[in-house]
Amino acid sequence: MIHIGLTGWGDHHKLYASGVKPQDKLATYAAHFICVEVDASFYAIQPEKNTLKWVNETPTDFKFIVKAYQGMTGHARGDDHYQSKSEMFETFKVSLKPFIDAGKLAMVLFQFPPWFDVSKDHLLYLRYVKQKMGNLPVAIEFRNQSWYKKAHREETIEYLKKLTFYHSIADEPQVGDGSVPFVPISTHKDKVLIRLHGRNRAGWTRPEDKETNWREVRYLYRYNKIELEEIKKTILALEKVTKEVYVIFNNNSGTDASDNGKMLKQMLDIDEEGLAARQLSLF
Repeated sequence: MIHIGLTGWGDHHKLYASGVKPQDKLATYAAHFICVEVDASFYAIQPEKNTLKWVNETPTDFKFIVKAYQGMTGHARGDDHYQSKSEMFETFKVSLKPFIDAGKLAMVLFQFPPWFDVSKDHLLYLRYVKQKMGNLPVAIEFRNQSWYKKAHREETIEYLKKLTFYHSIADEPQVGDGSVPFVPISTHKDKVLIRLHGRNRAGWTRPEDKETNWREVRYLYRYNKIELEEIKKTILALEKVTKEVYVIFNNNSGTDASDNGKMLKQMLDIDEEGLAARQLSLF
């Protein structure tokens, strides 16, 4: 089964009629896509009231990919206002309860920073993540090329399999150690994740100019039909070895993610029955 969605639901303006309130956007989004990546959880562990609200605003078959809090992936230094790393993990897991109880948690995504390279400490940290997350569904995305270089690629894949982690396959610009190659390999029979970040090579690396709003251009990219055909082939190949293939468009600096998501759904002839009912036709 193939599930296609976008990162977040607030910035995809083409999905919403004029005047739609922010608090109503998720319900509208769910009329177009069957899953979503929750980005807000990366910046702050969400209170249970928020996650319960999101669960209640979406149809029964809707799924959430919840991004791990930045303190759990090494993006944030120190333990923030938490007494320990362990407390941080436990607080995060509490926030997942509404998703789990409703059967709407697809996976938790641990996206590690570019400096998280192959090392003994980082291998041990992945074990720690497994220990803390237990049997919860977890996907791992690397942003450092060392994991996929010839000397380590096979071991990386086997290590993810050993820890029963899903592989998050990243499609992104190739700019050296701060990016990873496209490695379309599944590490688990149940699920695999593909995240499409765009191929904006010029905008991918943070500029020295501090005044530049880098994030506004980093994911500014529109996949063309030829590129989507290549991605389609990869998805269909992965579907043969994995029960569920999740595809998330993260090229949302402009308005391209929603368009590309709909294009790919059409190319794959996906007609999801579990979508929320649309109140009006927006397209």
